Amino acid sequence: MKKKRNRSRPELSLQERLKRIAFRAREKAEVLPPGRERDRLIMAAVSTESAAAIERWLTSRELQGPK
Repeated sequence: MKKKRNRSRPELSLQERLKRIAFRAREKAEVLPPGRERDRLIMAAVSTESAAAIERWLTSRELQGPK
């Protein structure tokens, strides 16, 4: 007999989670002096914001496939 998987849904949407991750990374970067760690956090925020933009584009109703 198969066991049922214990699945749970995230409380927040992917869009909201990505937004929070980017916000936290930028907050942490603001208090750091210029350097590698600050640059890494800023790049993480930019990457996360890009992922959010792509996700928003992919899930939009206006997105049309090739005809």
